[in-house]
Amino acid sequence: MSSKSSKSITDRFIDDLYNMSQEAFPDRVRDHAKKCLIDYIGVTLAGSKLLKGKVDELLLNFKSSNEGVRLIGLNRRANLHTAVLINGLLSHAADFDDGVRFGMMHPGSPIISTLLPLAEQQKLNGNDLLRGIIIGYEASIRIARAIQPSHKELGFHATGTCGTIGAALGSAAMLKLSRSHFKNALSAAATSASGILKMIDDGSDMKPYNAGQAAVSGLQSVFSSIAGFNGPDEVLSGERGFLTMMSKSYNEDKLIREKNNSYCIEKIYMKPYAACRHSHSAIEAVLKLKSEFSIKPEDVEEIKIDTYHWAVGGHDHTIIKGANSAKMSTPFSVAVALYKGKANIQEFMPDQISNPDILELTKKIKLVIDHELTKLVPEKRAAIIEINTKDQQRFTKRVDYPKGEPENPITLDEIKEKLVSLSTFAGKLPNEADEITNCILNIEDRLDDLYNFL
Repeated sequence: MSSKSSKSITDRFIDDLYNMSQEAFPDRVRDHAKKCLIDYIGVTLAGSKLLKGKVDELLLNFKSSNEGVRLIGLNRRANLHTAVLINGLLSHAADFDDGVRFGMMHPGSPIISTLLPLAEQQKLNGNDLLRGIIIGYEASIRIARAIQPSHKELGFHATGTCGTIGAALGSAAMLKLSRSHFKNALSAAATSASGILKMIDDGSDMKPYNAGQAAVSGLQSVFSSIAGFNGPDEVLSGERGFLTMMSKSYNEDKLIREKNNSYCIEKIYMKPYAACRHSHSAIEAVLKLKSEFSIKPEDVEEIKIDTYHWAVGGHDHTIIKGANSAKMSTPFSVAVALYKGKANIQEFMPDQISNPDILELTKKIKLVIDHELTKLVPEKRAAIIEINTKDQQRFTKRVDYPKGEPENPITLDEIKEKLVSLSTFAGKLPNEADEITNCILNIEDRLDDLYNFL
């Protein structure tokens, strides 16, 4: 889709974001950014437990000293570059981080993993951090919306690609850089952007690497801009531009701010279940059926799940090869939810993913592409579940907006509860989670205090 303006799409995109970074954000938007930060800290603390052995080996091989900025949940420090990478890995390890259905990506993990250590190193304040988060989400989500769903169909992981751009421009906003720095940071981020969805296949546990690498590339992009490296005049469009290279078709209009004074950060979802978001409508449906009809796993003959196209490929496997394979599998996620009555982080630990009863139930679940539901994406990511029991009973439930979407939001109290659960899982005391929440809700004056609890 071509632009009607004489100004290039890259310049329109940068002008829009730069001008937005100079604005005073509405309180509701600042509050939403704080909720994103609370959610990010919780999932990253959980990741610090899940990946501790691998991260310890990384730090050993990096010969990293215990100096610099904080590594979340690890009770140690590292240089800025290392901290950004490690925090990025940790934040996506549990696959419990925020996302956006309109862009098919997770913005928080690469963006906040870059901004928080950078803010600590540069001794910035909470207002600076909030500005970086809001602009980072805005940039990454607009780019993702412009190139999806063909970006995913080509095999790209938008958390890695579009997350790089969000991390770079969020950093530029947080550091209060000039418009030209914004534009050059975009160019560096566009050529650095990478990440393929092959990382979710075959029991691979490298999906968090895409988030960590995006965070590092975003940091390097903004620093290259500060150093004076100038990019091309038009990095987004044209035969060799980012939009063309990263998609089969794109919509330039999605790169420009909507006229209803909304912000992209308001359109993200936060996860109540520790599995891939594509499975959440089905998880919620089965939990509702279990609650309403007291369905027992041993009574199930078969379960059919009708859902949209992108929720099937890569998510319909019933052979579970590890924790990441379990989180990517809708059949397993639904099976464990029906068996346990919940789908928290503990439900994807080794004792559950090797439970023969859950694995047997997993094999009774089949995903089917529903073309009518596919047409509703991205406005709705729906699933219709049908449970047939051994005594010939049939139960169905449809969910269009699972918990956490803007249309069905998680409350602040629920976000606090999630933080308590995940931080306790990581070894912190409940009162420490309360302190983290209090620091973030008053981040304008308490950013330095927050670091002490990480």
